[in-house]
Formats: sequence, C-alpha cells, structure tokens
Amino acid sequence: MRADYKSGFVTLIGRPNVGKSTLMNYLIGQKIAITSNKPQTTRNRIQTVLTTEQGQVVFVDTPGIHKAKNKLGEYMVNVAERTLNEVDVVLWLVEPSTFIGAGEKHIAEQLKRVKTPVILVINKVDMVKKDEVFAFIDAYQKIYDFAAIVPVSAKNGENTEELLKVLFQYLPYGPQFYDEDTVTDQPQRQIVAEIIREKALHALNEEIPHGIAVSIEKMQFKRKIVEIEATIICERDSHKGIIIGKQGSMLKKIGTNARYEIEKMLEMQVNLKLWVKVKKDWRDSDFLIKNFGYTKDE
Repeated sequence: MRADYKSGFVTLIGRPNVGKSTLMNYLIGQKIAITSNKPQTTRNRIQTVLTTEQGQVVFVDTPGIHKAKNKLGEYMVNVAERTLNEVDVVLWLVEPSTFIGAGEKHIAEQLKRVKTPVILVINKVDMVKKDEVFAFIDAYQKIYDFAAIVPVSAKNGENTEELLKVLFQYLPYGPQFYDEDTVTDQPQRQIVAEIIREKALHALNEEIPHGIAVSIEKMQFKRKIVEIEATIICERDSHKGIIIGKQGSMLKKIGTNARYEIEKMLEMQVNLKLWVKVKKDWRDSDFLIKNFGYTKDE
C-alpha cells in the first residue's frame, strides 16, 4: 500500500430532499440510492465506495435529520445522528438560500457536539445566479465553523471534482477497505426492493406520501432470467386501490419501470411479479420495521 494513499468514511447529512442520494450516485457513477422529489426517501444507511488513484472513500448515506413523528421516523433520526461520530468527514448538504430555517439550525446544533470536520456542500447551484452564491456562503459561515464550503450541482456534476479534492484533504492516510470494483455493500435484494419503491414513489401522487415498503418474496437466478416476486406494503385499503390503479394500470406502470432499471443493474432479463398488501400502521410497529429491513445496526 502506498504511503500517500488516503481512505476513510464520509457521511452525507442534511434535511430531507436536499439531494444527498443524487450527489452520492453522481460521485460513484452508479445509481445505488434511490432518488425522489418526496422527502424521506432513504431509510437505511447505504454504504457506497469510490476508489480513485488518490485513495478510497466509503460514503455512508443516511436518512435526513428531521423531527420524528413515529417509530420509523425516530429510527431514521437516530441512525443519522449516530453516524456523525463514526466517520472521518461529514458532508452537510444544504439548498442555496440565505434563509437558515429551524431544520438547519437543529443540524448545526447536532454538529457542535462532534469533533469530525464538516464540509458544507451548497447543492443545486445550477438553479441560482453565480454571484448569489457568496451570500449563501456568508450566511452559513455565521452559524458554524466549517472546514470548507463547496458549492456544487449534484444533478449535472458541476464542481464535484473540486468537492472530491477538498474531501481528500481531510481524509486520513490508510488502507484500501474494499476491492477496486466494489461500489456498494448493499445486498442485491435490498437494492431491488429500493428500486421498486422508488418507481412506486415516482408513479404515485401525493395521496400516498411515504407509507409504503417493499418486501422481496423471491429472487431466483435461472440461466438467462431472474424471477422476482415482490410485495408493495401500504397502510390503508384506499392506498391499495390507488397503487393497483384502474384495471391494474398503476401497478403495471410501476412494474415496467422497475423491471427496466433492475435489468440494467443485473445485466439480465427480469421477470417481475408485484402484489400489494395492506399492513395498517406498519411505520409504528417495531416488528414490521425490522421485517422490512430497517434494522438497528449496532
């Protein structure tokens, strides 16, 4: 191992919907974390790996820090906050604005308790004028002593190379944790479930916010095809009807979109069968939260 090789763990934090998963997907060049314009899309810590000439970054994507409303919400917040002490660098993503709301102030208070260097990433700068960015930097410098501040656009990759340069400055020298071709530690079943959930979130309107989970019942690899059977779990009978749609049209749309992306990922033909089940208030049940894969990793 080269003496100048750097490696470490980096977490992406921020309020829901600021683009954490989009940024991570862009940096590693693959889609691992699901993205949606609905908040609280990411429920589990997702580890992805970026290996370059300079070193290796293990990204830990966390659920957004927010005020919890139920047991699933509490679990998501605990995971996010615990991660801050376990990593080498924190990337805090914010939207381009001079207004710093209660949510951002809450995160700044959390960060004051940790010794980890924090890089502020002002995302979505493609949506504002260049000269406005200085005002956003100035506003955030007043609430926290950042190691660095980097404006980027996760959507089109603007300034992401600069972000990586800054990131490597704060990583310790160390070994390569994963093989060069590793991009994630997520099991395939988990990624498949997340892809189906993403396609459901995209296809469904605001009537079903994020009260859905996906359970993979069967994933069988045959010679040229993968047989997948999955169940979309929702909280109400009325939601079930919306997910299935008129004569099954919505479920068919979700299935078609998910199958296309799963085939791209697995590089195999996929036969996907989807069902819908109602489990009332599953987000407040410890047993069901664990059952759907949201386990507390000690």
